[in-house]
Amino acid sequence: MLRCLSRCWHPILLSLIVTLLFSNSVIYANEESEESPQETPPLTLDTDVEVPEAFLRTDDSESVEEVPTMAQTPAPPLEPPPVKHITLMLDWYLSPQHAALVIAKERGLYAAQGLEVEIQSPADPSIAIKLLTAGEVDLALTRQPLLHLHVHNGAPITRIATLIETSLTAVIVTGEEQAETENTLAGLHYGYTTGEGRDLSIPRLLPRSVQQTDDFNPPINLHFDPIRAMREGQIDAVADGFYHYLPQQLATEGINTHVIRFDELDIPRNDGLVVLANSDTLARRADTWSRFVLALEQASHWIIDNPDAAWKLLISAHPVLENDINANAWEDILRRMALSPAALDSRRYAGFETFLNKMGLTDATLPVSRLAVDPHTL
Repeated sequence: MLRCLSRCWHPILLSLIVTLLFSNSVIYANEESEESPQETPPLTLDTDVEVPEAFLRTDDSESVEEVPTMAQTPAPPLEPPPVKHITLMLDWYLSPQHAALVIAKERGLYAAQGLEVEIQSPADPSIAIKLLTAGEVDLALTRQPLLHLHVHNGAPITRIATLIETSLTAVIVTGEEQAETENTLAGLHYGYTTGEGRDLSIPRLLPRSVQQTDDFNPPINLHFDPIRAMREGQIDAVADGFYHYLPQQLATEGINTHVIRFDELDIPRNDGLVVLANSDTLARRADTWSRFVLALEQASHWIIDNPDAAWKLLISAHPVLENDINANAWEDILRRMALSPAALDSRRYAGFETFLNKMGLTDATLPVSRLAVDPHTL
């Protein structure tokens, strides 16, 4: 019987063990399910994100070398553009009529255009255009009538700017002003300083009939010294004197004079002071001349807007100009100053060509483009 119970016990014990193991597995599984977190909700912009400490950089962590985003030393400064040196020769000694040239230099207007302008005075006014045609100077000054005459004689010159828009010269006659007639004017002994007086005004003053008489005194070349000639009584009148200065200079020596303007002699109006360039190099240097004339325009406007300051700057730069004669002429010169130096009055230049041709001084009329240009349009 015991042997029989022993044989039955083994299957029962085995079943009991299996049952216990299964129960423990179920309980453990339930506990695992209760302790496991619920499903993680999706991240949004408002979700708080915790970064594990392992990913945080501590003070003891190794620093990372910074990579520069630009050069550590500044780049060398750019070199300024090269400055162009220009030599300009005046028509005669420096005077207030050259104010725009001087003010442009003193106020740095040339430098702002990349230019350095050297202003020279000629020992002899007749050499300025000769030096320009030879390429010894870059620019020169003259009067419009002389420009026409020189070009007809073959000089390679062209007007690129106007400084003074009306004639600055006239016939300066000794004695008090009177009601002159053709006969009284024809009886005077004249002198001249340039071709303007010799070829333009004297033929209007001395008819051919007078020049053919036996007692006729031919006009004389004064070699740019009319004061000496009048002081010594060599002449009665200067055919092309500067009316702003010569009468006052003669007055200081006790010589009274009066002025006969060119328009009274039916000579067409013309530019009193112009800037010339060599026409052979005109196109190649067009940009330089355009910048030069722009500086002149800026100077002219500043002078007109600040006449007193301009006068002080002028005599400060050139003390030799400070005298009563120049001071008295300043206001009238301001009224004649060109505010647009580059602007070209083609009608005026064409009309003067026609006048010269009718007088028999030229064989043909030249196109205006041969005589004058607006450098901004080149």
